[in-house]
Order: sequence, then C-alpha cells, then structure tokens
Amino acid sequence: MPRPKPELSLKARALRFLAAREHSRLELARKLARHSEDADEIERVLDDFAARGWLSAERFAESVAHRRASRYGSARIRQELQQHGVEREVAAPVLAALQATELERATALWRQRFGRPPRDLTERARQQRFLLARGFSGDTVRRVLRTAAEGIADGPGQDWDDSDAS
Repeated sequence: MPRPKPELSLKARALRFLAAREHSRLELARKLARHSEDADEIERVLDDFAARGWLSAERFAESVAHRRASRYGSARIRQELQQHGVEREVAAPVLAALQATELERATALWRQRFGRPPRDLTERARQQRFLLARGFSGDTVRRVLRTAAEGIADGPGQDWDDSDAS
C-alpha cells in the first residue's frame, strides 16, 4: 500500500513554484494562501525569499517580457505586469526596452499571421484589430500596415505581389 505524501511546508511549496518559473510576490502569495490561512506566515516566507534573492520583481518583469514579447505589444505586457503587482519603477526599464523593438515585433507577428497586405478595407480592419488586441499601439499598427501596403515590409528588394512569380 502506497504511503501518503507528506504535507509540504509553505517554503517547500514556494520553492516548487519558483523552480518552475519566476513569480511575482502577489502571485506567489495568492498561490500560497490556498495552503495557509496565516497571512503573517506567508509574508515571512516571501520576505525571506526576497532577502535571499529567490524572489525578484525585476527578474519576474524580465521573464514576462521575454515570454510575451514575440506575441504581444508593450501595452498588453504593461497591463499583465500591473495585474501581477509589479511597481512602475520596476517595470519601466523592461517596458522601455520593449518599446524600442515594438515595430519589429509587430511586423514579425503581422508577417507570421497574414504575410500579405490587406486586399480591401475589411481585411485591413481585421489586421488592425488583430494587432491592436495584442497590445501594439495605433501608431505602430498604422506603420506596419503602411509599410506592407508600400510593398516593403520584408525589406528592400522584396515584392509582395506574387502574381509574377514563376
């Protein structure tokens, strides 16, 4: 007969969560609250982990940005960081770095999803909604679609019209 698993301590649970991926303090506190009603004990564990460098808002913000950057714009990532309780001062450098690559990331995502300029206004609106819903700014979306319409979204020498392709 198998023995029942021993009950994990809060520290062990927190370590298990952090071993899987970075967590924000708020997110980790919520997960630990399911296993303890003592809020002071949870805070002590979180304080201990932060003091040891195991729990870091900066690392969490960078992790979220790294995981989400290829699919989402800065606005969507900013909102996710806010939901996780990351302070503006911590998020600002990460978001600034994302903003610097916003156009390239939006163009790559657009190219992966659509690959060709919109043929009519309905298709253009659909492509705009797609990028806007993923947190790219209106200016970035306009620039991506303008570049595509000009036929230079893939860079110089690329032709979007494949009607003359052999």
